[in-house]
Amino acid sequence: MWLRSSLGGLSRGTAVRIVAVLVLCAVAVVRHPTWPPDTLWLVALLVAGFGSRMFLRYLAPFLVLFLLYFVLSGLADDINPTVHYMPMANFDMWLAGGDELPTRWLQQHMWDGELRWYDFYFYLLYTAHFVMPLVVALVVWKRRPQLYWVFVGAVMGLSFAAFVTYVAFPAAPPWMSSDYGYIPRIHRVSHDIWQAVGIADPDTLYSRLSPNLVAAVPSLHASYPLVILIFLAAVFGWRRVWWVAFYPVSLWIGIVYMGEHYVFDILAGVVYTVVASALAFRIAALLRGRRERARRQVVLAEAAEVVDAPLEASPEAPPGVAADPAERAPAGQEAVPTEGAVGGR
Repeated sequence: MWLRSSLGGLSRGTAVRIVAVLVLCAVAVVRHPTWPPDTLWLVALLVAGFGSRMFLRYLAPFLVLFLLYFVLSGLADDINPTVHYMPMANFDMWLAGGDELPTRWLQQHMWDGELRWYDFYFYLLYTAHFVMPLVVALVVWKRRPQLYWVFVGAVMGLSFAAFVTYVAFPAAPPWMSSDYGYIPRIHRVSHDIWQAVGIADPDTLYSRLSPNLVAAVPSLHASYPLVILIFLAAVFGWRRVWWVAFYPVSLWIGIVYMGEHYVFDILAGVVYTVVASALAFRIAALLRGRRERARRQVVLAEAAEVVDAPLEASPEAPPGVAADPAERAPAGQEAVPTEGAVGGR
């Protein structure tokens, strides 16, 4: 009641949703998060929008599909226990032209044992994994509604194709391969960030946060920013959004530098993104063409019915009998009665 009176005319349902989101966030802060930050944001937005007809129509399916993917990805490592450690590392070393991983090269030049501003910058982008696609979905929905379901199709097609790959090819991230001694020692920067915000045991926490620790190929952290850039360019034009390219490029550098992904994972994510986006646009074009053909057929059928319809006779005169002569007289002339006239005057 206080919230409704303070904000002036706020509906009861909206006030309840605001309180629910605040309580959810407060519990997460006080008791430490047991969900990843991106999943917490998704649940908060779902609670905030619950009850809105437009939200339920457009955004709730988007969120439910994301949560479904989150659940399924947690099952992938149970289906196939064979984890691959070296193929991605070997590719990265070959790509770098030597025996040193790009991750180690970046850490030698960027990590000196203390957190820098760019460490928080990279990790902030990293934790916005699910939030950014949802924000962009709202933008696409408002600016180009005809592209909204194309965007959702691209993101979800990409996500579930990645899930199938996680089942077929479980792949360890660099930090795990380093911990098990498969590759030279690398520093996991995210642990320092967790400790900087008060998490004393990042290993235990991260084991609860991540639904699948060996879901590295393809990297969805690399894929989502690229699909976002593709659709923002489709909505606004490349000349207006070219600067958004800093987002995927920054995240690609960050996940390699922090030891979360190999370059191989990023390239695989780029391929998956291009294919999923192209298929989404192609399927949308086919469906649009089918609807357009169906609409033309309906219009042609209605036109044919009009042409073939019989003409209705005048109620004043039976068929074959002329109407009143006065009605047939040319404009400006008086009708001349012909009754009884043989040849006229």
